Amino acid sequence: MDSTPLISNCDGGVSEKIIIDTDPGIDDSMALMMAFQTPNLEILGLTTTFGNVSTKDATRNALLLCEIAGRRGVPVAEGSSGPLKGGEPEIQDFIHGSDGLGNINLPPPKSKKVDISAAEFLVDKVSQYPGEISILALGPLTNLAMAIKKDSSFVTKVKRVVVLGGAFFALGNINPAAEANIYEDPEAADIVFTSGANIVVVGINITTQVKMSDDDLDELRQSAGRHAQFLSDVCKFYRDWHVKSDGVYGIFLHDPVSFVALVRPDLFTYKKGVVRVETQGLCVGHTLMDQGLKKWNTDNPWTGYSPISVAWTVNVEEVLKYIKNVLMTP
Repeated sequence: MDSTPLISNCDGGVSEKIIIDTDPGIDDSMALMMAFQTPNLEILGLTTTFGNVSTKDATRNALLLCEIAGRRGVPVAEGSSGPLKGGEPEIQDFIHGSDGLGNINLPPPKSKKVDISAAEFLVDKVSQYPGEISILALGPLTNLAMAIKKDSSFVTKVKRVVVLGGAFFALGNINPAAEANIYEDPEAADIVFTSGANIVVVGINITTQVKMSDDDLDELRQSAGRHAQFLSDVCKFYRDWHVKSDGVYGIFLHDPVSFVALVRPDLFTYKKGVVRVETQGLCVGHTLMDQGLKKWNTDNPWTGYSPISVAWTVNVEEVLKYIKNVLMTP
């Protein structure tokens, strides 16, 4: 894939149009604030999904984050309340708090969501700007799968989709087999990964390599960053969960790392291959990539699909430096 930075040094150059599909979420909030603070990113809208919180709460949080960032004009379109196959999603409130923002209990937003659904918003915008819009997908892929099902030309019109999801040749984080975003709607993920769109996937085998330590969090708190105090407040709950769950004195930066993969793909290396998602049985949500190392004698479930780009290595030091620089900018 092309590893040229989309936003060179965060200044100058041509504006990049993006839509962020999100379930905020504490690390989503960090990624959104990074996007809002990045010059030359034209954020056409946010679409919301379930995962860290319910879809309704994700919409509330997205509206609140737009207001906090001074970006009330950014449209927020609400997505599906559950996975394609139906049923209730498993909400990760034990990680992000009952409000999704570390239980800081902000007042309701003053702004309102737009009248069309997330899938309709995605289809309309990509049709309006064919070949120009990149999508950053930070939650389960239900909205994108619904957009693909709604308009088959969506996959040829979208410029690129950068997905936070999967665990490639590594343990998952919701169980040993699966990463949470993919597990929440494996059918949707399989539709997206096999759609033929230009897909880049950043798995937790990559994102767990990039951590903000307690010292880094203190540095953020003491900085003059535009939203440093707000993010420090919401991260307290998230940090305490990391200590209990993983013995990590700090936080993993799943969503911020995925944002960096969108704007600075040169800080990663990638492998291309067909990725399928297990949709039933013991290993639901498992992502398995055919690396193309063997010529198969017969067709199999990976045969005939377009390869996607999977992040393979990450420049940990430079990605963390980039995240801290953006979040600590006054």
